[in-house]
Amino acid sequence: MSKILDGNMLAKKIKSEIAEEISRDGLSVGLAVIIVGDDPASRIYVNHKKKDCEECGIVSHEYALPADTSQDEIVALIRRLNEDSEVNGILIQQPFPKHINVTEVNETVSPLKDVDAFRADTFGKVGLGVAVNPTKSELRVKALCLRPCTPWGVMELIHSTGESVSGKECVVVGRSNIVGKPMALMLLNESATVTVCHSRTRDLGEVTRRADVLVSAVGIAGLITSDMVKDGATVIDVGMNRDSEGKLCGDVLCDSALMDKVGFITPVPGGVGPMTRAMLMKNTLTAKKMQS
Repeated sequence: MSKILDGNMLAKKIKSEIAEEISRDGLSVGLAVIIVGDDPASRIYVNHKKKDCEECGIVSHEYALPADTSQDEIVALIRRLNEDSEVNGILIQQPFPKHINVTEVNETVSPLKDVDAFRADTFGKVGLGVAVNPTKSELRVKALCLRPCTPWGVMELIHSTGESVSGKECVVVGRSNIVGKPMALMLLNESATVTVCHSRTRDLGEVTRRADVLVSAVGIAGLITSDMVKDGATVIDVGMNRDSEGKLCGDVLCDSALMDKVGFITPVPGGVGPMTRAMLMKNTLTAKKMQS
């Protein structure tokens, strides 16, 4: 089996299953994407998501707003989209201009349309483990639960190895609300022993060398080197950085020494990124079912 966890291939399979279900059941599913300003990276991401929607049979509604759009105008737009029956999911592309209150904007999105899973109550369901190991009476709840896209994509990549994280030592490097914190909770919900580190952790390598599964999402190019990784570990690189030559790279320095040690590893690009977008599509379909 290859050591490389191909996110493109797995994402393609997931999107194909979504497209098949939408077509089979004759569903009309819509995703609204709000982009504020003209950040080049954001534009690239939005274009990728529009392509994903097309592949899945999801209607994409784009709202491109000028950088000086006011907080009140954005909130008003979200409230209109909350009431729009043709829009099943609402995604606000980050980063926002500095004058926008991120928390207020995210909390304005209806919990039934929070496909990024950024709302506090959606995050809370992850902490409660609602979407994991349900009893028979909770099966419907599991099917209708929105989950943070990147951590969910990471879990699917880990599952694709055929290995369970139950009882294993997992280390998450990064503590953001988008990746690090929900990632730790999702691993914990599957009975892993979880340690969370970050850029200020002392003797980071001492901790990461214990990890059967190492997830790095701190955003520092080359932070994780081969001497910091346990033999046979599964390494998931969530980092999206630029090296000194401007080339896209992750948090993990992926050289021959590292490849000799790892059991599995995600590439950058082509690992976690495609899976994040695939899980966004899956959340949008789930949101449609929740609203029905």
